[in-house]
Amino acid sequence: MSAAAGGSATPTGVAGPPVSGAFTNTRELLEAAAIVHSDRDAYVEQDGTRISFAQWASHARRLAAHLSSRGIRKGDVVALMLPSGIDYAICYAAIAVIGAITTGLNPRLGPRETESVLRRAEPVLVIRDSDAGLPPVPAGIAMMGRDELAAAYASPASQLPTVDIGRSDPVAIIFTSGTTGLPKGAWFDCDNLAASASASGIMSAPYDRRLSSTPFPHAGYMSKLWDQLIWGTAVVISPVPWSAAKMFAILQDERITVGGGVPTQWTKLLDEPGVSRDALPHLRVGVVATAPASPDLIERTAGRLGVPLVVRYAMTESPTICGTEPSDSPEVQFRTVGKPQHGMSVRVTDDAGNALPVGEVGRVRVLGGCVMRGYWNDQELSDNAFDADGYLISGDLGKFTAAGDLTLVGRSGDLYIRGGFNVHPVEVEQVIAEHPLVKEAAVVGYPAPAIGEIGVAFVVPEDPSHPPTLDLLRTWTRKHLADYKAPDHLIVLDQLPLTAMSKIDRIRLREIAETHPPAPRNSHGPQQLRT
Repeated sequence: MSAAAGGSATPTGVAGPPVSGAFTNTRELLEAAAIVHSDRDAYVEQDGTRISFAQWASHARRLAAHLSSRGIRKGDVVALMLPSGIDYAICYAAIAVIGAITTGLNPRLGPRETESVLRRAEPVLVIRDSDAGLPPVPAGIAMMGRDELAAAYASPASQLPTVDIGRSDPVAIIFTSGTTGLPKGAWFDCDNLAASASASGIMSAPYDRRLSSTPFPHAGYMSKLWDQLIWGTAVVISPVPWSAAKMFAILQDERITVGGGVPTQWTKLLDEPGVSRDALPHLRVGVVATAPASPDLIERTAGRLGVPLVVRYAMTESPTICGTEPSDSPEVQFRTVGKPQHGMSVRVTDDAGNALPVGEVGRVRVLGGCVMRGYWNDQELSDNAFDADGYLISGDLGKFTAAGDLTLVGRSGDLYIRGGFNVHPVEVEQVIAEHPLVKEAAVVGYPAPAIGEIGVAFVVPEDPSHPPTLDLLRTWTRKHLADYKAPDHLIVLDQLPLTAMSKIDRIRLREIAETHPPAPRNSHGPQQLRT
């Protein structure tokens, strides 16, 4: 089955963007945004440091002139090894202004991953934080220290070189997290960034103030440059280390309108004293990331804060795909990732590319303006990423509901086969996570003699002193799913391991299972372990 988005790019009841018109490139849009948005906040850092749109554009122009004087030209790649914040944003805009291409490296990447990204991207320059803890830059690549940026921002304004930059010229290379191998670089042009702004839906309204915990090298930031410039959105950096008290304070102090967080963070926020609709009158929508929010959490948020929690489905290769709407029921918000966003089309197919009927699990394929142009410096990989109709072939498995909402059941590599039956971990995780004693859950397959593979459940309990038992979770799962999907082994953790992109680290979970393996199946039945 396939589904395509319809309707307006602007959500019902929301005025159009303050900046409109046809822009050829980021330089034109940045200049227009500086005039229209002027002294409004563009970025607010954790310590309260802020910069307006006019200052952002001015600093970017001066840095662009400085980079040009260093020989950076259209089509060159510049890599950023900087923390998420104002300097990163200025660099990204400045690089785009001269027609060069930005790629960012998450500071959490290790030396091997960092070297792989830099070798693949082939940057002519790395702008690097002075933090000595960062991985080294390979020999032969020029570097510029973060401490040089302030001088560039303060330099006298100079004429920028005349550069012919079009909508199809590359703007950004966004690298995957590398959980299934070395990172791959998805590249995007201005048309991609414009499509992302058009598809934002409920996520964007004039002069939103968005609380963001997304690392800036991530697609969730890099693909949203035009969206921010068009709508005049202030990006407020989430506090690190995170706490419910800090989140509550910043939601209040910065008059946040769009708040993002993982389900656990929303749960803890609701338990914070004083949290109410009256305390957060500006908040209009909440976004859940990395894991679905339970119906109970969605209902509690609506009751306590008076705002909806919506879900967004995206990937590095297509930073916008599907999303739920505020009017969707809590069950739809929890069980699905909603319908395709404006301008996007999704198919669920078998391995041969044939569309599957409603309710059947298959490979998710995506088409639309938000989809990457290809993988940087890898034509073969790019060719294999798309089918004959131009759809991106994802690694995700899913199915459509009768209402046209997409339900994800896992990654193709996460599926395990227990006694000849396919088990999709995400489906089992969602059921386990609904148990009142469970805060978070993850499931992976583990090799087992005769039966092939078994399910190992990892659980973070609501009350560490009173974790659920394996028998309890097996009985609970069997009430909702086929009996062969019930977990055979339980490992209780204080927290689930996450990747640099804040996704469940299934590689690490398999390593934990290897060090705490299930005992051979015998008359004692399934095994339980706490670590």
